[in-house]
Amino acid sequence: MTFAKRLGFYGFGFSIGIVLLLFFLNGKNSGCDYMPNARILKLIRNKPLIYSDKAQESMKTLALDSLDIKKILIDGEIDFSKSITRQKPCRFYLINGLAKNQSLALYIENCDSLATLKSVVLTKNK
Repeated sequence: MTFAKRLGFYGFGFSIGIVLLLFFLNGKNSGCDYMPNARILKLIRNKPLIYSDKAQESMKTLALDSLDIKKILIDGEIDFSKSITRQKPCRFYLINGLAKNQSLALYIENCDSLATLKSVVLTKNK
């Protein structure tokens, strides 16, 4: 069998596989979050988020609402060096992000069934 014929068979099988993937994954919100930052943010977003009294007070002071917090949970960066990732039963994460042209830090307690926003702090722009 010549190389061109093998390449043709490979291309034909590859195209059938792509069509099948498009058919089965069509319309589904599927994604691949391989990096630790994306995985943790997705885990937090998929849990009910409770706002502590301190966080609600900070949000009022900074004129933030829940949509701003959700935006940071989508686009934010976790500072793993300042997070407590191995604590049981709940882990604490420091998430840095931007909302309304303000650089913010969110302190979130991530438990098995829910996440709690402990505080929102205005940070200096880098």
